[in-house]
Amino acid sequence: MGLGEARAAAAHWVAAHARPAPDYLGACFSGSAVGRPDDMEWPGSSDVDVVVVTAGSEAPAKPGKLLYRGALLEITYEPWPLLADPEAVLGAYHLAGVFRRDTVIDDPTGRLRALHAYVAPRFARREHVLRRCRDARHRVESRLAALDTAQPFAARVLAWLFPTGVTTHVPLVAALRNPTIRLRYPAARDVLTAYGQQALYPELLALLGCAEVSAPLVRHHLDELARTFDATVPVVRTPFFFAGDLTERARPVALDGSRELADRGDHREAVFWILATFARCHTVLAVDAPALHTARLPAFREAVADLTGIAHTGDLLARRDAVLRFVPRLWTVAEEIVAANPRVLE
Repeated sequence: MGLGEARAAAAHWVAAHARPAPDYLGACFSGSAVGRPDDMEWPGSSDVDVVVVTAGSEAPAKPGKLLYRGALLEITYEPWPLLADPEAVLGAYHLAGVFRRDTVIDDPTGRLRALHAYVAPRFARREHVLRRCRDARHRVESRLAALDTAQPFAARVLAWLFPTGVTTHVPLVAALRNPTIRLRYPAARDVLTAYGQQALYPELLALLGCAEVSAPLVRHHLDELARTFDATVPVVRTPFFFAGDLTERARPVALDGSRELADRGDHREAVFWILATFARCHTVLAVDAPALHTARLPAFREAVADLTGIAHTGDLLARRDAVLRFVPRLWTVAEEIVAANPRVLE
């Protein structure tokens, strides 16, 4: 499917399913599709991200991924109070990129285009680029500092994995690139290489623990994840915010996308999303199917140990501390990228 067709399907979904809601304020595109041409062939292992903006202080539950008119859509709701201050949006690394371009699908109130009009001309100014880099750095440091060793194993893995992965977002934000989710490691590698900072990339992989893992080992654990994923999908009941990623419709992104990375030689880059999906499955299984959680837990623990070198809580804490010690060096590289980036404005 072409990206233009996928965008048209998304716009139709918004008109049919989002706009009739009484608290609806508008919708826009986000994620990796932003800035890509309509005639681009869009892979089945990637979804089109749609943000639906609602009134009120809390957003509805995230429906997650859905297949609509042949397009795989990822629907996320954002409450307007999070977007109401345009200066705050400009400094939020995960929000500002949405309004860097005119990504609006529907804007009955005019608020989204007004936000775009504020953010777009200021987005590339040095002070705001550095604000967003600091925002990403703060997310790494604050979330790792809050890691709770009393949590269940899957929750501990997620609490370490995601902020560790945000280390890739710091250089991406410095380079004015989209801080993508699943493909963050290959994207960071491209940026670091482009700015002559490629020596940092093996360190990012080492902090994740997968710098030396082999392709056969990654494929083995991806096969084990597939078994756990397929067993999880039928039993999901609890509305975790990521539950939409654990459905048959989400399988192309959750599993096939990782397999594509491994097949093209980016097996180390596939580790992040393999472990994220594995841990999410077990977070659900522990609540909705405890016996299945117990049965599949050894495969998950083995994957974490083999792919990251983390077998015990002590290993996890040591790796957390290593990431925190690395952050100042990462910040220096981010500043150098900002200084060298010709698109950054004074």
